[in-house]
Amino acid sequence: MFAKDAKNAPHSLTQGAAACYHPKQNKGVHAPLRALLGRAARAWAPFFFCICARRRAGGEGALAMQREGQVRIPSGCAVFGVFAQDGARVPGDVPMRAIAAMRARSNGLGGGFAGYGIYPEYKQYYALHVFYDDAAARAGCEAYLERHFDIINLSKIPTRAVPGVTDAPLIWRYFVAPLPHKLEDSRLDEAEYVARRVIFANSAVRGAYIFSCGRNMGVFKAVGYPEDVGRFYRLDEYAGYAWTAHGRYPTNTPGWWGGAHPFALLDLSVVHNGEISSYDANRRAIEMHGYQCSLLTDTEVITYILDYLVRRQGLTLEEAAHVIAAPFWGTIASLPPGQQREYTYLRHVFSSLLVTGPFSILVGFEGGMMALNDRLKLRSMVVAQRGSMFYAASEEAAIRTVAPQLDTLRAPRGGEPVIVRLNKGVQL
Repeated sequence: MFAKDAKNAPHSLTQGAAACYHPKQNKGVHAPLRALLGRAARAWAPFFFCICARRRAGGEGALAMQREGQVRIPSGCAVFGVFAQDGARVPGDVPMRAIAAMRARSNGLGGGFAGYGIYPEYKQYYALHVFYDDAAARAGCEAYLERHFDIINLSKIPTRAVPGVTDAPLIWRYFVAPLPHKLEDSRLDEAEYVARRVIFANSAVRGAYIFSCGRNMGVFKAVGYPEDVGRFYRLDEYAGYAWTAHGRYPTNTPGWWGGAHPFALLDLSVVHNGEISSYDANRRAIEMHGYQCSLLTDTEVITYILDYLVRRQGLTLEEAAHVIAAPFWGTIASLPPGQQREYTYLRHVFSSLLVTGPFSILVGFEGGMMALNDRLKLRSMVVAQRGSMFYAASEEAAIRTVAPQLDTLRAPRGGEPVIVRLNKGVQL
């Protein structure tokens, strides 16, 4: 049950609220309206169950509103990132301990990690992490991969039994390189060749989903609380110069393995807290450039937008940040003339890629990391530094869990990109 079957995934917690207005049971309503109402019920389900409690006071099964202070509704998901600017290898248990400090911000319907520098012995090859429904899906996907790639090594991704992570698909890892004659015939550069093959596989190979395809990096995600997901994947046995982590609190899509964060394409990965109101406009715009948004989640769209702007259009990360979290026109008018021209150009040329709504994201990429809030800073984000170690998180408590003493700590302004890279001369 992956990319092609996301709409049929179980809604778990949301099923109860969706049943309050079940579209198929209300045949007198026009079909599109039924679908809209059903989607609205699922979207509000987590909040419905947080706010309303069934109790017997005042009558059998009476439904009563909890009072202020009796329930805590966190502002969405949890994100955490750590980056060693000197290239030091950070053990995988560091992001696990940090994200566990924000357990209340997620609800067990998704957790995940992205590690960079974790495959030094295969760093020249693309590491494909793949979910399979069954053995037939694996056979079909491997046949596809063999037509386009030289498979250097393949194996199951090592896991351990964890009570909080169940119903696992088949999870395999492949280290691959594009077949030289196929790459030459395609007339594409290597990165574009790999990206196109992965996007096509995720839309055409039934029962298979390639959820990570970068070099010397990998994504690990599942349904469960993030610290349980980390134990499931045995991340304490990995080490890398950078990690991002995510604890999910889905509000518009079901909790399933493919929908957990991070989302990744090539070496770019994104973890996201929030909900973008411009999803449909952004999705339609990015799909015109060859991307296929099959997972019904805004984080996938943000990942593809950043890939398009930076890798395909050649923008810097700073410029890409000023596209997706563009300053208001009134703010641009108050800037010096040079900045006015730059921001005006970006807003005009890439207007359909402006991301609106509350969000905070961490973007991992080869040799660096970026933290970014929406332009109104409607989601929390703090960044900190201790020596050569950079940290970013939804809450300060997560950072203090792994780094009690800090040199600097601050909350970036809305729309302000905070970008860190490896120190000059560092060799991985």
